[in-house]
Amino acid sequence: MQEFSDFISTTGIVNLDWRQGIMILIGVGFIALAIRKKLEPYELLPIGLGIVAANLPLTGLVDSPSDKSDVQGAGIFGIFFYYGLSFWNILPPIIFLGIGALTDFGPVIANPKTLLLGAAAQVGIFVAFWGALFAGSLGMGFGIEEAASIGIIGGADGPTTIFLSARLAPEILGVTAVIAYSYMASVAFIQPPLMKLFTTKKERQIVMSPPREVSKLERLVFPHVALIAIILLVPKSAPLIAMFMIGNIFRESGVVPRLTKAASNEVLNIATIFLMLTVGTQLTAERVFDFQTLVILGLGLLAFSCGTVGGILFARFMNLFLKEKINPLIGSAGVSAVPMAARISHQIGQEENPHSFLLPHAMGPNVAGVIGSAVIAGVFISLVN
Repeated sequence: MQEFSDFISTTGIVNLDWRQGIMILIGVGFIALAIRKKLEPYELLPIGLGIVAANLPLTGLVDSPSDKSDVQGAGIFGIFFYYGLSFWNILPPIIFLGIGALTDFGPVIANPKTLLLGAAAQVGIFVAFWGALFAGSLGMGFGIEEAASIGIIGGADGPTTIFLSARLAPEILGVTAVIAYSYMASVAFIQPPLMKLFTTKKERQIVMSPPREVSKLERLVFPHVALIAIILLVPKSAPLIAMFMIGNIFRESGVVPRLTKAASNEVLNIATIFLMLTVGTQLTAERVFDFQTLVILGLGLLAFSCGTVGGILFARFMNLFLKEKINPLIGSAGVSAVPMAARISHQIGQEENPHSFLLPHAMGPNVAGVIGSAVIAGVFISLVN
């Protein structure tokens, strides 16, 4: 009987506390959203599975290695985190390689003004950054490293948020990453009310001329110039920008179809599996059940909302000086939730004017937002480290 009692005491059932139970239910909720609603399934499904696995007691799955040469006793997810994010931090740049291989810079090249919209939409990052510093001054425990990690949520770019948080504030990595991906998945709910609030019906009905054709030479030159210019200006952005542009050069060269296919399929898929699972496993009950998490959630929403509004208002400002007006709805796509934000701009434009086709125009600021958030991440790393 004593042996049976001893065995029971070693099971996870009797060691499961209410906080872990709630986190497991949250993980199941993520899984349900991914499967039933098809809401960002490539991110939310593995994140949800990671949350469930990490909050099962006594597994040791998330135990990290004591150092880079000693992995004995470490859990499999702890090893993923240590080598994939904390020590090497290689998974986000690999994701950027795949994204680059999938990206079409044609809309940006055809209309360079959209780069300004992508830059304007990054204002949300700085709003949340200063907000987090202010909260830190009130005793919330946010230093400049945490403020930078929270601020970058405003870019609505999951891999960039993960890259920066792993580098500067790994203790809040799981929270910032999941919030960033949650807001990316919620673009369809968050952005439309803001888009309608900050534009007039007449502005939303503006029809933009089809973008010009972009030559192969332009498509080849752009990523080379961007690679060199951005990294010379912000060297710490190199891991993300270099991989992003290299993936795009694979695509546009047309001479390495197997590399392009591998980068945009197999490599991207494998990296996504490990990255999303690892992010999910960082959401343990001990980390999440903290008032700081609610503050980060609020600051992230503020950042994303300010980024959306910043892009819209800057588009309206640009129209004061432009002969050929741009539809300010495309300014909201300056947050780098690719391609969801661009699709929302197009959908709202179609609702207002069925003759309006904004998708190719909105992809310009959308892609520019990816570059912008990666550059700002490099700036934060340069300032903090």
